[in-house]
Amino acid sequence: MPILNMSNVSPPANSLFGRRLREARLRAGIAQDKLGVMIGLDEGSSSARMSRYENGVHEPPFIWVERMADALSVPAAYFYCADDRLAEIMLAYSTLSERKRKALYTYVTDLIGTA
Repeated sequence: MPILNMSNVSPPANSLFGRRLREARLRAGIAQDKLGVMIGLDEGSSSARMSRYENGVHEPPFIWVERMADALSVPAAYFYCADDRLAEIMLAYSTLSERKRKALYTYVTDLIGTA
């Protein structure tokens, strides 16, 4: 019986946001409560609320998502991207200078044109 490669299997929709949030937060080295306070949550409830977001119990309104993305230096779309490779490309793209973004865009459009 072949072994299923789980790295290409999308997580359930209700946990995708939470998984991406946790990955970005850990990559940034920021504690749940600190991130909550950074985006404007009450200090007394920030850890519990962030935990609920990460565990997929609740999903925050998009305004909070934008604040989290800004605090974690990731694009907001990263939190919703089901394809792991595309999510990594988004992260890389967000770190590029405008000149390199234009060059990448040109490369991709040329690549699509030759497909």
